[in-house]
Amino acid sequence: MDDPVLLTGAEGRVGQAILSELSGKYDWRLLDRDPPTRDVDHEFVVADITDEEAVREAVEGVGAVVHLAGDPRPEAPWDSVLANNIDGTRTVLKAAVDAGVEKFAFASSNHAVGAFETDERTPEMYRPSDEFRLDGTELPRPSNLYGVSKASGEVLGRYYHDHHDLSVVCVRIGNLTKDHPPRDYERGQAMWLSHRDCAHLFDRCLEADYDYEIVYGISDNDRKYYSIERAKDVLGYDPQDNSAEFADAEVDE
Repeated sequence: MDDPVLLTGAEGRVGQAILSELSGKYDWRLLDRDPPTRDVDHEFVVADITDEEAVREAVEGVGAVVHLAGDPRPEAPWDSVLANNIDGTRTVLKAAVDAGVEKFAFASSNHAVGAFETDERTPEMYRPSDEFRLDGTELPRPSNLYGVSKASGEVLGRYYHDHHDLSVVCVRIGNLTKDHPPRDYERGQAMWLSHRDCAHLFDRCLEADYDYEIVYGISDNDRKYYSIERAKDVLGYDPQDNSAEFADAEVDE
């Protein structure tokens, strides 16, 4: 990817994980609604993704978009997820298409499929011996309105791919933590994503060839109920970390 890459929501947790490993690899154009709190080495645009004119200016001349911006709160109210996560994502997608952007990586969420974690499946589905897997072909089952907004973003990406030939990959991000997963929490271990693997996964989103994909963003954990095979096969994802390295021996197997 020789052209600039627009990273929305650059000041958030996922954005910082990506930049911690890939800051020097791409010509980033960073966008966030708040100004940076430290010195940055890349162009920084202070704008809200609900501002169509500002988004259009930010997208101009870039070759790819990594779209992370939105209200990240699982308990976010409808008026916020509608404005920021649904309308905002549509604004960025439309601007990308109009600007001739080639690739669009959308940060979806585990909350888009959170209702698969039923009483009948848990806690067994979090354990290495259980074979239940979500692979991205299943329909969304959101666990909250935030999850509804992320599922809506996936559908919007499908629309802009089908009707405007935009390459779109939706990454259903698991439990991203900076250091290590919770040592005594099975669910957190099953959906853990390290900073290193997060950056690598979005790097592959920028480098690989694809049409429209939904993949899961977790590390290669012994405990998992998300399949990462599609991310490996289509994107060339090669995760290096495993939550089992940090787990307490006392946690049930």
